[in-house]
Amino acid sequence: MASNEVVVPRNFRLLDELEEGQKGGGDGTVSWGLENADDMLLSNWICNVIGPSKSVYENRFYTIKVICGGEYPGKAPVVRFISKVNMNGVNSHDGSLDPRSFPILYHWRQEYNIKQVLLEIRRAMTDKSNSKMPQPPEGSNY
Repeated sequence: MASNEVVVPRNFRLLDELEEGQKGGGDGTVSWGLENADDMLLSNWICNVIGPSKSVYENRFYTIKVICGGEYPGKAPVVRFISKVNMNGVNSHDGSLDPRSFPILYHWRQEYNIKQVLLEIRRAMTDKSNSKMPQPPEGSNY
């Protein structure tokens, strides 16, 4: 049985994501772009998440690195915080996300994208399990 699904080449897909990020796609609480404008493989991204209101992350600005490997979007990106954060599913030594704690990464689907990953991270900040965690000093990095 043949599939009718069209697979968009990796670089076309990432160029679309880059364009959306440059145009300020989203509600202003997340942003994303290439770490280096000369990255012809579109692999290394620097992203930002503003902590949600009424949470221990409120009004904090978090920087996150996203690496889209050669198999992206067929395989989930590697994601890690650059800004220090105390949050379930985030390695306290290097800021890497444990995909098992973030369903969007663990159950990755080809149609998911960087923006959705960032929004899922922001949503996780509002989880009750993260609501009382003391945070490192603002501005500290891994």
